[in-house]
Amino acid sequence: MAKAPVLTPQAEDFPRWYQDLINKAELADNGPVRGTMVIRPYGYGLWERMQQDMDRRIKEVGAQNAYFPLFIPQSYLTREAEHVEGFAPELAVVTHGGGKELEEPVVVRPTSETIINEYFSKWVQSYRDLPLLINQWANVVRWEMRPRLFLRTSEFLWQEGHTAHATYEDARDYAAKIHRDVYEAFMRDVLAIDVVPGRKTVKERFAGAINTLTLEAMMGDGKALQMGTSHELGQNFAKAFNTSYLSKEGKQELVWQTSWGSTTRMVGALVMAHGDDNGLRVPPRLAHIQVVVMAIKGDDAVVAKVREIGDRLTAAGLRVRVDDRTDTPFGRRAVDWELKGVPVRVEVGPRDLENGTAMVARRIAGGKEPVRIDALDGLLPKVLEEDQQLLLTQSRERRESRTSDVRTIEEAAEVAVGGGWARIPWADLGPEGEAKLGEQSVSVRCLVAEDGSVPDGYDVPGTVAIVARSY
Repeated sequence: MAKAPVLTPQAEDFPRWYQDLINKAELADNGPVRGTMVIRPYGYGLWERMQQDMDRRIKEVGAQNAYFPLFIPQSYLTREAEHVEGFAPELAVVTHGGGKELEEPVVVRPTSETIINEYFSKWVQSYRDLPLLINQWANVVRWEMRPRLFLRTSEFLWQEGHTAHATYEDARDYAAKIHRDVYEAFMRDVLAIDVVPGRKTVKERFAGAINTLTLEAMMGDGKALQMGTSHELGQNFAKAFNTSYLSKEGKQELVWQTSWGSTTRMVGALVMAHGDDNGLRVPPRLAHIQVVVMAIKGDDAVVAKVREIGDRLTAAGLRVRVDDRTDTPFGRRAVDWELKGVPVRVEVGPRDLENGTAMVARRIAGGKEPVRIDALDGLLPKVLEEDQQLLLTQSRERRESRTSDVRTIEEAAEVAVGGGWARIPWADLGPEGEAKLGEQSVSVRCLVAEDGSVPDGYDVPGTVAIVARSY
């Protein structure tokens, strides 16, 4: 009788495969309140690595970290009409505290444009105070009707950047810099996901923004996932909160603003973009455990050698875990590390010790081969870099092979419903065609120029719409 697979096969039921993997790789559990999640240590380790790299990039483009309150007076949100209308269905509102009804209800932070502008209006007095570049690492709450771990939860973790500038051009350029130099670079270079940078349509852009830049990625089932966004807010919030400054010419001027964010959704993207029927495949540059060194049996000499190898590889700059839990069967441990997607396993048993070798198993490229123990610290960094590039190549090849150029709304819908992406000239689609696609649960993920760059506007000749079903 055939042994049941550890995970539901992707081809059989992709959503079930995803849930199985989140559970069996010990990434997260459902929280006690519907739509919340508990991020387990292995899953949080992935998020921590994302945070560290993103935080470095954000600081390199001049932003500083700060923190703003979780509770926002409800009146703040009502000052910018489009913003409150866009978030109203998702708000969690507190009406009682300390056993008493509050004089004014407070909203649990869905995003921080309003409260940050309250303070920007105090902090910005002169052109000398600009640009003001702030980032916050925090949690937010958006009441989710159809929760799915990491992808859509009522509470999630993120970073949100908020900036104020003296001119439209400075704000526009900074939003583009975040989009390109922080988000796109991180997602390609670290997550190894070949994202498509583009501009959101008017229908899809952020509530209260004049432009939204997005990064869209194709998941293993062909659906799109929005990975991060950078918004030009124009002067909408500046007008609502009177965020103004005295210019060099002595005139009172409103600031121009941006906001931008990425979330724990990237952990879900990692799973769906790189995972296979055996579990996760974690990009080596991201992995908080790049190499696990495993003792096959509880032989004292084997355990000592495994620990020695672990120390040598750590000294070589690799992130290493030693697995000498020989009271647990080796096969079970190997499957567990495979599920977790650790890029390389170095396996050592008594026979390997006699031969002066270790068995190296590669999770991403696949395969096993014996390697001399004294060659491991020179070989493994090269192996990890090869596998990093392989994941990016596979991500790009999947997207390109499942993207079709079409000319009609019907063709675009057919491609999207069939599990691919359609490229259609925006001039042939337009807002009316976008609305028709929406009736089939298909959306315009972004607008791109013919050469794949981000178009300067919505009606630039040659602009193409990327159409897909999405998460």
